[in-house]
Amino acid sequence: MPPTEVTPVLWNADEAAAATGGRATRDWRAVGVSIDSRSVKQNELFVALKGPNFDGHDFVAGALKAGAGAALVHRMPADVSVDAPLLIVEDTMRALEALGQAARRRSTATFLAVTGSVGKTGTKEMLRLALGAAGPTYASTGNLNNQWGVPLSLSNMARDCAYAVFELGMNHAGEIGPLSRQVRPKIAIITTVEPAHLEFFPSVEAIADAKAEIFEGLDGDGIAILNHDNPHYERLVKAAVAHGVGRVVGFGRHADARARLLQCTLGATGSQIQAEILGEAVSYRLQMPGLHWALNSLAVLAAVKSAGVDLAAAAAGLAELKPLKGRGQRVKIAAARGTFELIDESYNASPAAMRAAFQVLAQARPGQGGRRIAVLGDMRELGETARLLHADLAPDLKSARVDLVFTAGPLMEWLHASLPETIRGVHAPDSQALIPAVLEAVKGGDVVLVKGSLGSRMAPIVEALRALDGQALPRAANGN
Repeated sequence: MPPTEVTPVLWNADEAAAATGGRATRDWRAVGVSIDSRSVKQNELFVALKGPNFDGHDFVAGALKAGAGAALVHRMPADVSVDAPLLIVEDTMRALEALGQAARRRSTATFLAVTGSVGKTGTKEMLRLALGAAGPTYASTGNLNNQWGVPLSLSNMARDCAYAVFELGMNHAGEIGPLSRQVRPKIAIITTVEPAHLEFFPSVEAIADAKAEIFEGLDGDGIAILNHDNPHYERLVKAAVAHGVGRVVGFGRHADARARLLQCTLGATGSQIQAEILGEAVSYRLQMPGLHWALNSLAVLAAVKSAGVDLAAAAAGLAELKPLKGRGQRVKIAAARGTFELIDESYNASPAAMRAAFQVLAQARPGQGGRRIAVLGDMRELGETARLLHADLAPDLKSARVDLVFTAGPLMEWLHASLPETIRGVHAPDSQALIPAVLEAVKGGDVVLVKGSLGSRMAPIVEALRALDGQALPRAANGN
């Protein structure tokens, strides 16, 4: 029989106690760390965090019953046995951070961090693939990029990884700096600065300053990789210099960019790219359509070359990246009125991300008699400019040759009113109310883009469309 694969132990009771200053009730070993009792895996350490709406201590017994190897607590849960495998600390949040810092200290990996208004997760995933060509690479999962996600990701980092990639996110000023100081990256990427989270910032310049907090974790030998095409590039360069960053590399189409896009052939399902990365020419393909993916891939290749990784091998690794759920995933749906294509961009949205998605839709190829359809939900956290930013999307939809636009939410009503009547579809107060109109309209040959902020809950529309696969579509009132 083939040998059984054994998951390496990340933490034992003594190591975790030393890292956190806690007390272990008995010996235990953990192969990972979790803060969610609903998804905790066998032999993971469950951390009982206390949030504004929940207390993880209420779920310790359930986590242990589900297979958790131990639980990190700051009080003894009433429904847990006194001989249960626990690590008792003064504060579970501080202990999680301490666990992450202990993992950071014991690692010899090259650390990289990514932030930006748009494209963080995709860039992180490209780094994971590109660096994976050179050695064991760890990357934070999903969008674990906040005050809980970053220490959790650090504490889950493989002991033997050669490269470690972390995504850093924020909604307010002062949030990225502490995360960067935890990760202490050698290389930091800012994908772009755009009007996102404007509800919490007085200007886009203030957003740029908040993104520049990523430099707080870099030392004098650190490398900052910045979007040379962005209007805030010089502001970010000055911030990097002020923080003592050793080297700045610009990427983009700008003539002075050291990671420069020379040629990009955009297609419906990907792009063919020619670039010059720090003086070295490279040609490669992405399975991700859209110029924004091509530009962010330049930042990735600049980072991996700066890390000493073979450029050609890294570029070849990028070809393995496929669209992520909620972030451009594409699926063909065979329904009664014909097969149509769904582009799932339901995870999040900002004005820049909307426009990028429209360009992807523009490159799509509808089938015979098919149309380009956009189903859009509110973009959140845009403050006083929200109505105008929604209405301003109308020209972009027209230039992207979109045939029909459905909208949901009070802010998207401003876009709905700004659309030409020829492409104006149904508007509904929320995504759930919009579902019947979308299902009634879609037909064979269509390409349907669904996009909106997470809070606008566009995922149910995606699920409703996916559920049509192999089922009869409701007939339209006019019989078409």
